[in-house]
Amino acid sequence: MTSTRTNEGSEPDVLDVVGVGFGPSNLALAIAIEEHNATCDPNERIHARFVERQDRFAWHPGMLLDGATMQIAFPKDLVTFRNPASTYSFFSYLFDKGRLVDFVNHQTFFPSRHEFNDYLQWAAGRVDADVRYGVEVTGITGAGSADGTVDEFTVQVSDGEVLRTRNVVVGAGLRERLPEWATPSPRCFHNHRFLFHLEKLPELRHQRFVVLGAGQSAAEVVQYLHRNFPEAEVHSVFSRYGYSPADDSPYANRIFDPATVDEFHGTTPEERERLLSMHKGTNYSVVDIELINELYTIEYQEIVRGRRRLFMRKASDIAKVVDGPDGIEVSVRSNLDGLTDILTCDAMVLATGFTPTPLREILGDLAPAGDVVTEVERDYRLPTAPNVRAGIYLQGGTEKTHGLTASLLSNVAVRAGEILGSIVVRRSARDDVGRVEASTGVDSTSNEFATSEA
Repeated sequence: MTSTRTNEGSEPDVLDVVGVGFGPSNLALAIAIEEHNATCDPNERIHARFVERQDRFAWHPGMLLDGATMQIAFPKDLVTFRNPASTYSFFSYLFDKGRLVDFVNHQTFFPSRHEFNDYLQWAAGRVDADVRYGVEVTGITGAGSADGTVDEFTVQVSDGEVLRTRNVVVGAGLRERLPEWATPSPRCFHNHRFLFHLEKLPELRHQRFVVLGAGQSAAEVVQYLHRNFPEAEVHSVFSRYGYSPADDSPYANRIFDPATVDEFHGTTPEERERLLSMHKGTNYSVVDIELINELYTIEYQEIVRGRRRLFMRKASDIAKVVDGPDGIEVSVRSNLDGLTDILTCDAMVLATGFTPTPLREILGDLAPAGDVVTEVERDYRLPTAPNVRAGIYLQGGTEKTHGLTASLLSNVAVRAGEILGSIVVRRSARDDVGRVEASTGVDSTSNEFATSEA
């Protein structure tokens, strides 16, 4: 277990924040807390600790493919939309690394994924935050006074540490989504850890790969395999007729604007569903048009030359998979003519997307019924019982209430500021209530605290 630098000053018995996970979202929150603490009254400092299961900061290391670029413009970094003067901006990173002029000359808004990962690691190494790496949260329970009011949470950590906190911020990230028929193995694996699986792949006896999926990650894996295994066939399998281009036009991109979160959260559930369905082409099962054109050119040139290595299996499904010691046998069924091809491959890559980490695994009985999040407050708080003053905030899994930015980098800076602002305001309101009760001997919680929240 390792830890970054800790916040200055003595740590209180009860923390203001325990962050579950330390990916980009909670890293952005840690930076916001540091900048708040640098300018506030000492008595208003926010004390936080973050718990991360990985042994160091890492952002999708298994998908850092050579040549892969960001689909999000670099100003949507950890801080700029919240605080353009922050020393944690992507521009500050470039200046610190001595590459600012070179990057500007590059004339792009979209750095490579390698470079953006380096930026995130640079920020994680600089931030003044208490981060416990190599451990995970094993349980969270409510704790409070004799009258049943829950003022804090008790957080159990896998190394035996027990933390007391007024707020929990869940930034546990996403989990691999696998088809029901899939059994992960050294030859059948999700693209999330693609590079690591590729390193451990058994001997290539068949020089053939199958990639399932129609999104950006699937197309990038197809491109990578075709480029780096010059003798191998690559079969791209998807249920649609071909890759669909991502809609990244200026008006469509407004669906990712910070102000859109207000509009989206303030409308009806029916309108939210309509907007999500209408704009899914900005994010789901779509591919950058430049990559589509490159793959099409490769396929066409191979048709002309007569030596095929790239195969687009349109309108097709996986009918059967048999994983053996010398290879994996994949049956690909065309939905157009009903015919099935059996391909003996060295590996099958499942670029089948992600799903939010189930809250019940983290929050236990504090999670919503059925582990289904249907409503979240505008400040990203999970609704709780009236007697619960302590707060649970979600950094992700709020797409149905806050829009498409819920699982993307687009809004991490602004969201971190909004969560921090809510925590600061609610703590101040709680402290005011406590002072009133102490001076009058009257329980003023129900009215005054509720008014402070509104």
